[in-house]
Parts: sequence; structure tokens; C-alpha cells
Amino acid sequence: MADTQVTTVETGPRRVSRRVVVDATPAEVFALAADPRRHGELDGSGTVRDSVKAPDTLSKGAKFSVSMKMYGVPYRITSTVVDFEPDRVIEWRHPMGHTWRWELAPVSPGQTEVVETFSYGTHVLPKALELVGVPKMNGTGITRTLEKLQQRFAS
Repeated sequence: MADTQVTTVETGPRRVSRRVVVDATPAEVFALAADPRRHGELDGSGTVRDSVKAPDTLSKGAKFSVSMKMYGVPYRITSTVVDFEPDRVIEWRHPMGHTWRWELAPVSPGQTEVVETFSYGTHVLPKALELVGVPKMNGTGITRTLEKLQQRFAS
């Protein structure tokens, strides 16, 4: 059985990362993380909606569009995949420059370490994000997402 605790990982300045081990193969986790149509199944932030426009298969450079809702305001965001290694890494960039990254590593047969990172050092206004508490809010959302991921694959 996987370690049940989501932990904080130090990955550098203006990055918010959390780690968990899940009872699934990297391929199983990647299939979920690399399909934006399924992001709402795990979203721990409460912002992701079900309306998604995406290609059947993502790859580096692919774009996908997701309906979101934050502070009661609905909007649509189009992201671009900036890193893509099947069963290992997927990262997408929002138009304002920040990124979301999932890194997967096998721990043992049937177990995968998952690290999700919100990186905002490349955002057009990183200090503004800090002033309104976005890093802390996203840390909480990442923790909830990884808890949901772990529950989904619990033995």
C-alpha cells in the first residue's frame, strides 16, 4: 500500500510542489494527467469544469482549452503543453506564463511517486500572485488533488 501522506517538496523559488506515492503504474497515472478531459475528476482546487476542448492525444506543443471558475467568475483558459514524456512528465503553460507539471517515477511494481508542481516564476506578474496568496491556495489545491489521486488508486 502506498504511503498515505502528501508531502511538500522543495523544488526551487516560486515553485509549489507536493509529492505522494500511489498504488498505480506510471502509465495509469499518466493516462489521467495527460488527458485534460479527465482533470475535473481529480481537481482539488474546485476550479476545473467539465467543458474541455483537446486533441485526442497530447504531445509537446499541443493546445487544450478548459472551462474554469474562480472566485465565482467563469472563464476559459487555453494551455500549451511544454514538456511531454509518456509515463514520466507532462507540463503545460497558461497564457500568463505559469506552468503546471506532473512528474512520475516508479517506486516499485505497481507504485508510482507523483510530484505535482505549480511554477510561477515565469508568470508575467509573479509578485502579484504572491500578494494575493495564490501560491498558498495552489499548494492546498495540489494537496487535495494528490489525495484524490491516491484514493482513486487505493488498494
